[in-house]
Amino acid sequence: MNFIDSLIGGAILGASSLLLLIATGRIAGISGIIGNMLTRGANNGWRLMFLIGLALGPLLAAPSGYILPEIDASWWMIIIGGLLVGFGSAYGSGCTSGHGICGMGRLSARSMTAVVTFMVVAAVTVFVIRHIVGGA
Repeated sequence: MNFIDSLIGGAILGASSLLLLIATGRIAGISGIIGNMLTRGANNGWRLMFLIGLALGPLLAAPSGYILPEIDASWWMIIIGGLLVGFGSAYGSGCTSGHGICGMGRLSARSMTAVVTFMVVAAVTVFVIRHIVGGA
């Protein structure tokens, strides 16, 4: 994957989140979409289509040479990570996609603070896992 693929992917994400905002007035934050789908009975059609598209996108791109990512972690680490992400999304009033793609695009101070926090915590986590826990 080169920078052109990343640029195209970012443009598609930005355009789709803008289109959703213009068409429905809704933010394309995954945790909010899933959370509202589980708690609200009506008007879930667009949420379901959004989630289906999110899941099918990589599978549809695979024949064109896109390589599906492999996760080099044990199941317990994946489960703990998923629970921490869920807790963080609820505690932080949104997920990385909601704050990073949509909130920063709207110049939200709360989202900018959240994204800086995500990035610092991610860098510290990688350092700890690779250099302290991994023993390198």
